[in-house]
Amino acid sequence: MLNKKEQRRKAYDARNAQANKDDVSQIICDKFIAQAAYQQAETIMWYLHCRSEVRTLSAVESELEKTKKIVIPYCTKDHQGQNKLGLWWLQDLSELTAGTWGILEPPVDRWGEQGKEVSAAELDLIMVPGVAFDQEGGRLGNGAGYYDRLLQQVRAETSLIGVCYQSQLCEKVVMEKHDVYMDAVLTETGVIRSL
Repeated sequence: MLNKKEQRRKAYDARNAQANKDDVSQIICDKFIAQAAYQQAETIMWYLHCRSEVRTLSAVESELEKTKKIVIPYCTKDHQGQNKLGLWWLQDLSELTAGTWGILEPPVDRWGEQGKEVSAAELDLIMVPGVAFDQEGGRLGNGAGYYDRLLQQVRAETSLIGVCYQSQLCEKVVMEKHDVYMDAVLTETGVIRSL
């Protein structure tokens, strides 16, 4: 079996090579919105894509016009200097600016702003990006630990749905003790319920 570094390289290559990213991403985002967990959730965390990830921006923009509370993450540090995701209640894309790795995020001077900052405990559903996923809901991230830390802080009943291109699925992701399994994984060709 490949180690994490090898799995990551293989999945990056597959993701980069994905054809018709806009069309395929729209199918995946539509599936995400169609999930019962989405329909029942009030506060939903989407991510805003970078590089070759499943593209989410146009879906987020249309969802902002609806009644759900949309939250997006941004990369920051905690009091110990560890990587951490800040959580921002997004009401309009004009609130955002290009930040780390060109990802859209709230301006640094607004981080932690009262009324805009959301706690992990408020999230009902999280769209989780990943470099690779497997049939059991195992997830391989970029290795910086941002999502690992967030996923350990959410409520037990918060739904975790991984999204990726079908080409990013692998036989078995190398999982460690602190890694969190997804409740489901969505690709353009199907919905994989984890065990």
